[in-house]
Amino acid sequence: MLTLRQIEVIRAIMVTGTIGGAARLLNVSSPGISRVMKHAEGALALKLFSRRNGRYVPTPEAKDIFSQINGVYDKVEDLQYVIARLRRGTDSGLRVGSVPSISNVMVPRAIAAVRRKYPNLLVEIDILKIEEAIDYLLLGKGEVVAMSHKVEHPMLAYEPLATGRLVCVVPEGHALARRTGISAAEIVKHPLIGIDPNDPYGRIMAGIFMRNALAYEVSIRARFGSTVCALVRNGLGIAVIDEFSVVDGNVPGVVAIPIVEPTAFETCVAFRKDATLSSYCEFFIAALRGEMARAGAASRPRVAVRRKK
Repeated sequence: MLTLRQIEVIRAIMVTGTIGGAARLLNVSSPGISRVMKHAEGALALKLFSRRNGRYVPTPEAKDIFSQINGVYDKVEDLQYVIARLRRGTDSGLRVGSVPSISNVMVPRAIAAVRRKYPNLLVEIDILKIEEAIDYLLLGKGEVVAMSHKVEHPMLAYEPLATGRLVCVVPEGHALARRTGISAAEIVKHPLIGIDPNDPYGRIMAGIFMRNALAYEVSIRARFGSTVCALVRNGLGIAVIDEFSVVDGNVPGVVAIPIVEPTAFETCVAFRKDATLSSYCEFFIAALRGEMARAGAASRPRVAVRRKK
């Protein structure tokens, strides 16, 4: 039985016709080539080469072996080619889902990291409502969904992403725009654009006011953060929204102000318990977790300072 290393050495001798040539081709020493060849001949109990005019010529007895060796070597090269393509992401795909609040900024940043590592990877991103995530995963439409909270299901597993906070968003030029912190009591004094109370962020927002026994009125209600920000930008009120939607001032025309009350929520990725995630997906999760952690770390110290003022 020949090893892959012996096959490689035998083929190198066949191609170059000399021990020295095979050694240069494989970037090893000539004595090493000689030893491997002798071990191969011993294992087969067959002389593979005869020496003529300083060159190694395959023996007639080994003719069939050499044809098989070429076939094996071609298959090994094909395997290495496929592995190289997989490493680059060529002819492969990654399909993931995300709730809008995470997909606006965080997911694109994570996908940028995926693209740098796998430049030829086909990527599909689906924007989902929380209630759509279960069917999306159970039907195999994508590998994972980035979510703002868990939806318990016996077929789903979860991994944590990052802890987020809510912020108050106001139009540029608004009387509150220069504030470095704002309380729930101050927020309710202004026309409020709200997220559906059935949404996890909507429940957290309502909880801020309920814990402080504050009556509040939502004049306009919207489902998605991008819509809420557009309404705020057009001067229709102020709003409470998650920090990941407006991180680094990526939404023009609005200003995000830290809220002094606790507003923490946990984000996660969901996937089928019986699924084996691709290496591309594992990398995406790690990249997304890193981006969200950096976004949170960049904003938290500023919130702490503002609370002291």
